[in-house]
Amino acid sequence: MASSGGAAFSIARPGGQWQNNDLTGPGVDEMRNARSTGRRFGSEDSGGETLVADVDTHYAAQLRPSRLSGKWLTYMVTFVAGTGFTLFGYDQGVLSSLLTLPAFEEQFPQTANGFGGSRSATLQSFLVAIYELGCMAGALSNLYVGDRLGRRHTITLGGCIMIVGAILQTAAVDYAMMLVARVVTGLGNGLLTSTVPAYQSECAKPHRRGQLVLIEGSLITFGIMMSYWIDLGFFFTTGSISWRFPIAFQILLAAVMIAFMYAFKLPESPRWLAAKGKYAECLAVLAALEGTSVDDKKVMTTFNGICDAISAEQAGGFGFRELFTNGRSQNFRRMLLGVTAQCFQQICGINLITYYLTSVLTDLGLGAEMSRIISGVNGTCYFLTSIIALFVIERVGRRPLMFWMALAQSITMAILAGLYNKSKEENKAAQVISVLCLFLFNTWFSIGWLGITWLYPAEVTPLRIRAPANALSTASNWIFNFMVVMATGPMFANIGWGTYALFAAVNGIIICPVVWIFFPETKKYSLEEIDIIFALGHNEKKSPVWYSKRPEEIPEAGTKEAEHILGREAPARPDMSERASMGGRRGMGKVIRDNDGKPVVQHNEVAERKV
Repeated sequence: MASSGGAAFSIARPGGQWQNNDLTGPGVDEMRNARSTGRRFGSEDSGGETLVADVDTHYAAQLRPSRLSGKWLTYMVTFVAGTGFTLFGYDQGVLSSLLTLPAFEEQFPQTANGFGGSRSATLQSFLVAIYELGCMAGALSNLYVGDRLGRRHTITLGGCIMIVGAILQTAAVDYAMMLVARVVTGLGNGLLTSTVPAYQSECAKPHRRGQLVLIEGSLITFGIMMSYWIDLGFFFTTGSISWRFPIAFQILLAAVMIAFMYAFKLPESPRWLAAKGKYAECLAVLAALEGTSVDDKKVMTTFNGICDAISAEQAGGFGFRELFTNGRSQNFRRMLLGVTAQCFQQICGINLITYYLTSVLTDLGLGAEMSRIISGVNGTCYFLTSIIALFVIERVGRRPLMFWMALAQSITMAILAGLYNKSKEENKAAQVISVLCLFLFNTWFSIGWLGITWLYPAEVTPLRIRAPANALSTASNWIFNFMVVMATGPMFANIGWGTYALFAAVNGIIICPVVWIFFPETKKYSLEEIDIIFALGHNEKKSPVWYSKRPEEIPEAGTKEAEHILGREAPARPDMSERASMGGRRGMGKVIRDNDGKPVVQHNEVAERKV
């Protein structure tokens, strides 16, 4: 309800309950007794479901969801999200150089001698890997926590838990305390990393989403690089500060992320607000992100799209058994593609370098100081080469990058296996080539696997199962991360060069063929067109990979041909020809049919839409 000088809004609740939020100002009494003059997006249905009720744009226009708007708000959201992923990368890399510090080994003698003994290698690997179990628990708990708290508060909760975990790690006095502290830190990081991408993508403009995911991947490597250099700087100090300060530094990153979130009053995700029935707030946030008014055509179009997406997700009620169905939607196949992509990212061998680079270099016969210097340079190159993916992802595509970079990773690991014994004998040429191969492996991975495997599961899974499917793919990432990190130390202690040979075989014999045979290309396809690709594959008994390489075979999403392929009786929305026949109406208008079958324009002010 609205009138000049003041406004209020009403939102339908289950069972017909109404919640009124009043503002002060002239005309409030008249508003309470009058129908809303603002735009409406639906009405209440007799079925007892919660539908969108009166959404008053006059009220929404008076909301100030953030202290920033337009591009500055987008920049700040990106900065906060980027700080979260930098923190993630920092926490991954910080132990790499600390494990072999004399002060660290003195405090935790169970890990001393590292790769030199089977028992010490196992205990050292367990200290590092148990963090991944905490991350997995945090990511899975987000399925329950995230929907209730919202994106902002979940990010804050994850940051606060990481601060507590970092304090416990910094203060650790024995092996058991460090294990518990690592789990606590991982729990916070799991909440953080499973929420930050969603928050950023839901606040970002559609054409920027893929690029932003790859930027997040680059910022992970930036955090890893930062941890290597800070570790090197404190290598020259004495006492426990040499390992306590680098661990404590992550507290600063978490504090900056939380402080900026609230200092600039960053808004909640517009999609989460709409899903919770807070439609006026959703409109206000969308307008703030665009730097315009709530009745702007672009804002209204985005708002309608969000409502449609939520309606599709909630239609009929979701059951987890839908993840294991196929048919035209190919849910199970597409879920497996996301899970497999995240699995491949971990089992290719990257964590051998990320978590153990200093130990690996020391094992190759390099000195303690030189190993740390090379680690810092390697981390810097890792960060710089990850930027290359931003420029080639839309030109080359996802599938070719994953295939060719996995093949290059296989060759690199094979060379490391062949030179392993020579390097340990302090053969300088073998050591130089081995170090170069470690640099090259990071380069191949950063271009082909670092960011793409976070992007691909979100692209390839259908809207209705996207959230639970991505949760499973993220869990796959963490569980295989744990497996590789846990196994690396004992593998080096027991089979030496065979560690590199195993990863060479995994890349060349498993990853390359699976990507080539089963992974469709998603480059330049809309999410709706990807649905059509899988439906065509099912209907014609052909692999969706075959159709993904033939864009000329894919009808435009929303056309009658596309809807027929998808098994729908009629287009979900009128196509452009029908709109054009209505005199070119756009924006708030939509085409419906009256009892005689004639097209009529019905504005959203009086439309009924289920959400």
